Amino acid sequence: MTAELDPADHAAIDRLQRAYADGVTMRDWDQVHGLFLPDATISLDLVTRPAVQLAGPGALTDFVSKALEQFSFFQFQIVNSHIEAAASDPAAAKARMFMCELRLKHGARKRDDTFGLYRDTYRRTDETGYGGWRFASRWYRTVARFPDAEVFPLD
Repeated sequence: MTAELDPADHAAIDRLQRAYADGVTMRDWDQVHGLFLPDATISLDLVTRPAVQLAGPGALTDFVSKALEQFSFFQFQIVNSHIEAAASDPAAAKARMFMCELRLKHGARKRDDTFGLYRDTYRRTDETGYGGWRFASRWYRTVARFPDAEVFPLD
C-alpha cells in the first residue's frame, strides 16, 4: 500500500509535471530551470548510449536544449503518471511517469518518436507556484523508439 498524498499536493505535483512537459515542448528553458531544486540530480539511461549524469537545472537545460536543436518539431507528452507520498517525510513525494516525445528532424519526412519512463522525487519548498513542490531528482530510461521498433526492458 502506498502512502496517501494530500489531494492539493497531488494536484500541485501533477501541475509541476505538466509545466515540465510544456516548458520542454515550448523550449522555455527559464521555465524548466525553475521547476528543479538547485541541487537536483538527473540520470538519463538512453540504453544504446552511455548513461548521462547531470547536476542541477542548468546542466539539464543545457543538455536538453542542445539535444532538441536537431528537431524542427518536438512535443513532450505525458502518457501516464502515478504520484505518491514518500513513506516517512511529509515534504517529499515520488512519481513514476511514462512519456513520449513526438519528434521530426530538420529535413526529415518521417517522425522519430521515443517513449520513456521517469522515476522522480519531489521536495516541498517555500517557493511560490506548484504548492512549493520542485523536482529533487529525475531518473529516466528509454523504453522504446519508433519507427525502428526498438523496445527495451523497464528496469
